[in-house]
Amino acid sequence: MDRARAHAPALLGTGGRALADLVLPRTCGGCGLPGAVLCPRCRSWLAHPRVAQPRRHPPGFPPTVAAGPYAGPVRPAVLAFKERGRAELAAPLGTALALAVAAVLSALPPDGGRPVLLVPVPSSAAAVRQRGRDHVRELAGRAAAELRAAGVPARLAPLLRRAAGTRDSAGLTAHERSANLAGRFGPRRRARYPPGGRLVLVDDVVTSGATLVEAARALRALVGPGAPPVLAAVVAATPRRGLTPDPGPAGATFTVRR
Repeated sequence: MDRARAHAPALLGTGGRALADLVLPRTCGGCGLPGAVLCPRCRSWLAHPRVAQPRRHPPGFPPTVAAGPYAGPVRPAVLAFKERGRAELAAPLGTALALAVAAVLSALPPDGGRPVLLVPVPSSAAAVRQRGRDHVRELAGRAAAELRAAGVPARLAPLLRRAAGTRDSAGLTAHERSANLAGRFGPRRRARYPPGGRLVLVDDVVTSGATLVEAARALRALVGPGAPPVLAAVVAATPRRGLTPDPGPAGATFTVRR
């Protein structure tokens, strides 16, 4: 039903949205209650960005901020958007990502005139075919629009590609993730870096940090020396196993499990 509802507005047009809500009622992507796409309580889990730090900090891991923990209602919401066709969740998850981007940019000296380039971590071609879309690129586009509305000169910058032959990281150990991704990211054909642009890698979830390490390496190689540091922002970070996370205050740290 959720998959059908996600596609119904596009098929019916703007005038059919109210009818779609009657025939295919909305449920919260986090808790499943009827009503909002993501209810206020579940949204609150993504309203307190924190620094994400892998327990065993891998060399080259970029400074990263997560909007919330990959736990509680956040995990089912991300999975519903990513794997179950709940495309309408791009709006609240994109807003959360924009919040994480704004938080990580606060580490840099203020410079309102320089563009902010949101570089989506590329999905594999097989994953894009299976899902029918590049979900991280969708989130990056939403986040860029939110930041522009707030006066931040942000834009989507798909500068990277993922080489063929990369396995899905689900179920792999941290060591296996690193080996699987080593050297797999590179510049897209005709990718161009605007000098002076502030670089923020964006992804949906960070677990061991291996993906962000490899993507940051490829991005640094593309932009060359003298460019601003590569930062990263994600919707959610996997908390340390055994902890019971909660939304918590801003300024805390997510210890990412390994």
